Amino acid sequence: MDSYFVGRYSDTGLTALSIIYPLQLLMIALAVGTGVGINTLMAHFMGVGEPEKSRETAGTGALLAFVMWVLFAGVCWCIMPGYARMSTDSPAVAQDVVTYGRIVCVCSFGLFFESIWTKVLQAGGAMKLPMAAQIVGALVNIVLDPILIFGIGPVPELGIAGAAIATVLGQCAAACIVMPRGFRKSPPLSAYRRYVPRIYQVGFPNILMQTAYTFYILGLNLILKGFSDQAVTALGLYYKWQTFFFIPLGAMQTCIVPVLSYNFGAGLYARCRRTLRDAVLMGLALMALGTISFALFPEQLLAVFTQDLQVIRIGSYGFRVIGVSFLPMVLSLIFPVFFQAIGAPVRSSLLTVLRTVVLFVPLGWLLSRFGLHAFWFTFPLTELVTTAVGMLFYRQWRRKLPACLLCLQIGSKRCIISRCVSVWYT
Repeated sequence: MDSYFVGRYSDTGLTALSIIYPLQLLMIALAVGTGVGINTLMAHFMGVGEPEKSRETAGTGALLAFVMWVLFAGVCWCIMPGYARMSTDSPAVAQDVVTYGRIVCVCSFGLFFESIWTKVLQAGGAMKLPMAAQIVGALVNIVLDPILIFGIGPVPELGIAGAAIATVLGQCAAACIVMPRGFRKSPPLSAYRRYVPRIYQVGFPNILMQTAYTFYILGLNLILKGFSDQAVTALGLYYKWQTFFFIPLGAMQTCIVPVLSYNFGAGLYARCRRTLRDAVLMGLALMALGTISFALFPEQLLAVFTQDLQVIRIGSYGFRVIGVSFLPMVLSLIFPVFFQAIGAPVRSSLLTVLRTVVLFVPLGWLLSRFGLHAFWFTFPLTELVTTAVGMLFYRQWRRKLPACLLCLQIGSKRCIISRCVSVWYT
């Protein structure tokens, strides 16, 4: 919605939002990745029958959120002007980047606290309250956007700064909703040495995955800057539209983490496999809609945000090519989450690094040497290679499963571990 209203306010503001997007992803990476670490560790302790440790893990969340916010806000305030100059040659766009970026980064405390408390609730299966919080936060943002951007009634016209203020107020509203049930009493400070390393050991793959998104999008923006600001804007608009498909996919990834962690901790490996299978099938169904939308209606999607004919021309071709990558992308995104949840962070991290560091930017730079049209094929090629490596890792994991599960695979009802058989057939 920020992009929708800012696009009607100024073209420079729309480009600025595309440039600041990687920093917003970095902020989300720290907040959500830490929350996932807390969420997964809580579920693990519940799965092995240690509820007190699960409660203490949840209690570390508020302090961790506060520390992350302070560090992130301070760094972003200092680097924002340099980041703007690096990302664009336009003084007007650079000024909008600094204005919007400093507000959304320095006032991001709502996002950090809401992310942690949401994951605490989700670890216990409470999904409705976080959903309500997200809806309220989005509505607050949507309602305030036109009021603060254009100025309505006694409210002055704030332009792109108004869009940033609306964003952070929406985040604060969501945080206030989840706080009463998501906040947990902090354990003694001595306990942090036991829990924090384990939280980040589990959450690091998620943080790495999200942080890698930040750097690969920044890298792709810098590559496209060599063609035109309109090419940067087109890529930014792609990330706006793909959110409608990636948020449900990301939500499913978030939900399967505690399910996988709980069952893996309890030794119920068959349930882990079935959870992965169901997640992949639902993800493919969802992303098929994305492929159809990007292939058939790219001009209409772009026209929602901009009337710049060059942006629409560049984006229409790019949308059609990128849309092909949506189906293999399901596996390339779910496999890292799967390995993270079952306690294989190295494989999870390797898949993330392969996708976002080894492939995306180097491949994008290489293909850009053949022109802007060739650049867009970076996306399907990257997803296909990552999916192939993920399948290889998964097959290696399956070969290491306990022998009793092999009995189940061939239909035998006799097994030396009766619990596995009873759970499977139940």
